Amino acid sequence: MVELSTIARPYAEAAFDVAKTSNLNQWSDWLQSWSAVASNADIKLLVSNPKLTDEQVLSVFVELTKTPAEAQATNFLSALVENGRLLALPEIARQFEELKNSHEGSADAIIASAFPMTDAEVQNVRGALEKKFGSKLNVTVQVDESLIGGVCVTVGDQILDSSVRGKLNAMKAALTA
Repeated sequence: MVELSTIARPYAEAAFDVAKTSNLNQWSDWLQSWSAVASNADIKLLVSNPKLTDEQVLSVFVELTKTPAEAQATNFLSALVENGRLLALPEIARQFEELKNSHEGSADAIIASAFPMTDAEVQNVRGALEKKFGSKLNVTVQVDESLIGGVCVTVGDQILDSSVRGKLNAMKAALTA
């Protein structure tokens, strides 16, 4: 079976090529919105209903997502529906964001903290991380009380765990080895 990332790649690249000539942020917003709707269980049932035509599926999807009347957006969704790839939208959106970040010289970072962080703390951590990774970071902060203390940072496929939970797990592993 073909992997979803392989299926999504040409669509993400096509959307990115169109977005570069118009508005990257607008396309990013559209793809995030579309992928949220495509992830809904009811939409998955609707898309897989063989009694509905492609035009009916597209019409309902456009109505639900309040897709703008721009021809490029409608054509993109139409191509996804015709090729049975509408449910690949979450992966398409993820790959689009990677392409966008690469184009802008930035990366997404998730900072998980045991406690809510102030804006000043977030800026301090962001500054240190940007120096470490050598690129601009789009930071998202999440509160995860299971960390006990400290932070756990995820940038791409790299994880920097300076949480109390992480240190306790490392101690446990060292003692049981």
